[in-house]
Amino acid sequence: MEIRNIAIIAHVDHGKTTLVDRIIEAGEAFSERDRENAGELMMDSNDQERERGITIVSKNVSVNYKGTKINIIDTPGHADFGGEVERVLNMADGVCLLVDAFEGPMPQTRFVLQKALQLGLKPLVVVNKVDKDNCTPDEVHEKVFDLMFELEANEDQLDFETVYGSAKNKWMSKDWKKPTDTIEPLLDTILEYFPPVKIEEGNTQMLITSLDFSSFVGRIAIGRLQRGEIKPGMPIVLTKRDGAQEKHKIKDVFVYEGTERIKADSVQPGDICAVTGIEGFEIGDSICDAENPEPLETITIDEPTMSMMFSINDSPFFGKEGKFVTSRHIQERLNKELEKNLALRVEQTEKADKWLVFGRGVMHLSVLIETMRREGYELQVGQPQVIIKEIDGVKCEPVEELTIDLPEQFSGTAVEAVTKRKGEMTNMEAKGDRMIVNFIVPSRGIIGLRNYLLTQTAGEAIMNHRFVEFQKYKGEIPGRINGSLISMEQGAAIPYSLNNLQDRGKFFVDPNEDIYGGQVIGENTRQGDLVINVTKTKKMSNMRSSGADDKVRIAPALKMSLEESLEYIQSDEYVELTPSSLRIRKILLDENARKRAKK
Repeated sequence: MEIRNIAIIAHVDHGKTTLVDRIIEAGEAFSERDRENAGELMMDSNDQERERGITIVSKNVSVNYKGTKINIIDTPGHADFGGEVERVLNMADGVCLLVDAFEGPMPQTRFVLQKALQLGLKPLVVVNKVDKDNCTPDEVHEKVFDLMFELEANEDQLDFETVYGSAKNKWMSKDWKKPTDTIEPLLDTILEYFPPVKIEEGNTQMLITSLDFSSFVGRIAIGRLQRGEIKPGMPIVLTKRDGAQEKHKIKDVFVYEGTERIKADSVQPGDICAVTGIEGFEIGDSICDAENPEPLETITIDEPTMSMMFSINDSPFFGKEGKFVTSRHIQERLNKELEKNLALRVEQTEKADKWLVFGRGVMHLSVLIETMRREGYELQVGQPQVIIKEIDGVKCEPVEELTIDLPEQFSGTAVEAVTKRKGEMTNMEAKGDRMIVNFIVPSRGIIGLRNYLLTQTAGEAIMNHRFVEFQKYKGEIPGRINGSLISMEQGAAIPYSLNNLQDRGKFFVDPNEDIYGGQVIGENTRQGDLVINVTKTKKMSNMRSSGADDKVRIAPALKMSLEESLEYIQSDEYVELTPSSLRIRKILLDENARKRAKK
């Protein structure tokens, strides 16, 4: 059987996962009964992917179409999960570049396309969402060509095919003005445009480009068999990144059929497979022939750009809501995450209950924290810190390319906010009544920027950013101006006290919610922190005064998401996370201890 291995790459939210769903439906093996919940995407398999509406982990599926097996790799579009995209492109023979017919190429389109072109992969361009109002498919096609030219694509890559359509409405066509009623024109183009995989002669070679973990069989190595054969029970040599060689025996071999992994007696060269029974492998290692090992070239993964301090929960409410609260539990969970999360690093600190966790950005780390929280862990995390490197004796920091899409009347606000954070504007372009503004800005400047812009633009700003390189340190960036409102006592927040203190700032806690001394319960209207007592009840007296019992009107509490909280906190604060609560607190709960520390 002929095989095609195709990766689907695109900017976040341009419709990759919807398109993969449609391709699965067009294949021979699919029936509507396979879909668990109507209206949901089959490929978004974990809760967070469904809630956030984004792909976090790349996934493999296969479709049989006209006697050819098409392996499709669905990749994340978000910059923080760039590590996932880089590795899985090594399994592909070609890429489908998906572009929104209205938005055109975006920062992430550039990032994933650059990786694909560097690997010598030929792109097939799919202009999606042509049913949108005011979209310009032909202009978008030109922009993709310009982008490829700018990224130094070779002549073969520049001679690309384009398919137009709407994945949501289940149609594709060579001409966007002539809609069809099926997605088959895209599958036919894939078969014609990408030649069958050429298999070289020689013994077994497979590069491990992805891994999975199962509590039953341990680690599972996933990759594309370049040549030779792989069978259950076969002896192999595992060649490590540093050239060391270890002898192993394969236990089981799986291939992909639809969305399932199915046991196989052997694997056809060129196919993507999963192998169990090998211990101690890393991404980039090669599975080679036992007699005459010839390893493949290893792959490099981009370095982390951000770190956070993780620690056990030591607040007065510790252990009330979570199952896993000790340092041993958190240490084991972080080690387990390292098994499959490549762009993550964990360092032990001098204290046994604190760890420094490094990742690709706030989103990358917050997905891990949210996953742990849902599994029943209690922990505290500190303010995200950007990694500062010394290159040739010069202090350097990560710099990102930032694109902000917002209504025209707010463009001045955005430029001012980013410039304050040491950003430089590179381009400004009007699109209808919206402005698209591009900047080069230090990673530190992006932390907390999204919240500020959403507030200023009544929620209309769209921000996208991608890591570019390390550049010379740009100097201090001003942080949050407003101070915190800190609780003085432990107890319940009394509505009477909240009402009396409303002019002091915005509260994060609801009436009658349990709080403790040192917890941040609101944002001060002025600079500097303010310690207040909201557990004080009304004094009872036997005198009646006019208007004393008026209805209390309390503004609703401001509830922040995990990412918003991480971007909001100052360096002397922690976010405390339990399965059912999210609180902000001072690292030093005692007011006198905080005063001494300031001295």
